[in-house]
Amino acid sequence: MLITHNVMNIKDRNILITGANRGIGKTLTESYLEQGAAKIYAAVRNPESVAPMVDQFGDRVVAIALDLTDPDSIQAAATRAADVDIVINNGGVLTNTNLLDADALESFQFEIDVNVYGLVRVAQAFAPVLKKNGGGALVQLNSVASVKAFAAFGSYAASKAAAYSVTQSLRDLLKEQGTLVVSVHPGPIATEMASAGGFDEIAEPPSLVADAIRDALESGSFHTFPDTMAKQVEAEYRNFATNIVDVDLLEG
Repeated sequence: MLITHNVMNIKDRNILITGANRGIGKTLTESYLEQGAAKIYAAVRNPESVAPMVDQFGDRVVAIALDLTDPDSIQAAATRAADVDIVINNGGVLTNTNLLDADALESFQFEIDVNVYGLVRVAQAFAPVLKKNGGGALVQLNSVASVKAFAAFGSYAASKAAAYSVTQSLRDLLKEQGTLVVSVHPGPIATEMASAGGFDEIAEPPSLVADAIRDALESGSFHTFPDTMAKQVEAEYRNFATNIVDVDLLEG
């Protein structure tokens, strides 16, 4: 049976974005405010880093302290952002560690804690809030590395593969309360993270991610692949996603 989804839009919505102070998160914040979002909760480890956006957009940007490794801070953010309609878990880490490096397991543990456990913590804290507010949407920034490993940063790819699996489970769990779940799979995007990974020459604008998320919310799509590399992966992955990931195999 095909898994169906609700639809959402950006205009007049209250949106919480983790990692909103730079990179993709900053672009999401600015783009969605320009497109008519009512309010953005900028959920970051250091709320003072959001000050320039507060100066620019006034009280439409609300800085909230949130650390994906700290369950108490996530729960406090969910309590404060009690009117949120869309939660975008954009925050994540990349250590550029290959699995034969001496510190591979330490790096892997850190990436799992942020990229995987952080997602679960966000979902547990915000699912009741979204339900109370009519369902809303939970958007997870995964990666093309969630379906294709890259040896140069193997622990990151493995953490994103795990996060993608978690995202699929959350989609099925949250559909009962009317919450749309979106899994975003960017390739190299022009951010500090991409630069650290050596992707400057092929990285594309973060605005592609903002547009892709908006379109996925409006269409009720689970997967979205924003950029050139991502679309290359999508072209080959689409058949599997359509016939396996997007169906309920347990219902025959």
